[in-house]
Amino acid sequence: MSDTIVQYVVVRGDLLKALKWPIGAVIAQACHACTAVTHLFYNDNYTQDYLADLDNMHKIVLEIPDETSLNALSNVLNSNNIQHKLWIEQPENMPTCLAIKPYPKDKVQSYLKKYKLLKLHL
Repeated sequence: MSDTIVQYVVVRGDLLKALKWPIGAVIAQACHACTAVTHLFYNDNYTQDYLADLDNMHKIVLEIPDETSLNALSNVLNSNNIQHKLWIEQPENMPTCLAIKPYPKDKVQSYLKKYKLLKLHL
């Protein structure tokens, strides 16, 4: 299971809670980030393996508290050469989420252990 290829998506929880964004708008941010990172790293071997079995893709959607935390995570990923896309919503110029390109779970899980699964509060 540790070599299972997964894609992590990390979404700001404050968009839903403090800023009161509609759920659909938050989901759209994650979709934007996933589409962008797939496009950017389309020719990557892990990405191709991930896309080879569309009916069995593994995504893990996590919650991060706020913009500061999201930017800090992006910096950690950059410094460790973990390829990802930090999605910045325009025209607001607001970082909303990030998607990590597909990787074997054991290569990226350690960077994300402190974050919990995103829960929508309906």
